[in-house]
Amino acid sequence: MRKPSPWLFVLPALLAGTAFAQQIVYPAKGQSADQQKSDESACYNWAVQNTGIDPSKPAAAAPPPPPTTATGTQPGAGVRGAARGAVVGEIIADDAGAGAAVGAIAARGQSRRQNAAAQQQAQQQTASVNQQQQATFAKARAACLEGRGYTVK
Repeated sequence: MRKPSPWLFVLPALLAGTAFAQQIVYPAKGQSADQQKSDESACYNWAVQNTGIDPSKPAAAAPPPPPTTATGTQPGAGVRGAARGAVVGEIIADDAGAGAAVGAIAARGQSRRQNAAAQQQAQQQTASVNQQQQATFAKARAACLEGRGYTVK
């Protein structure tokens, strides 16, 4: 299976942070610039209060990565791989030592790949949640402004 491009996940996350900034507000009923500024501020506060989302505050961070050793592997991965490799090496080539060495290296590599994949998945989930929250906030703010006589695009 082909691994998806990281840009597939990074691009929506970058766009999510600008969802609020992309809204264009037009005073459809001839409101003054001061009135528009006041209404935008009031609608921002209303959207924060009603959604619980404040775009000016940093988003929640991804959960901490699983514990790893200095090499980026899970503790014990090399030992478990060595044990499996020793059994296979003994059965196939009557050389448990060589099998253990190969098994340890393979297990550490697999552990690093699994840890990297788990970290990438956590980042993608965080980006998705942030994108949904930004969209919800933008809809609430737009609803408030439209209710006050503005056109929001």
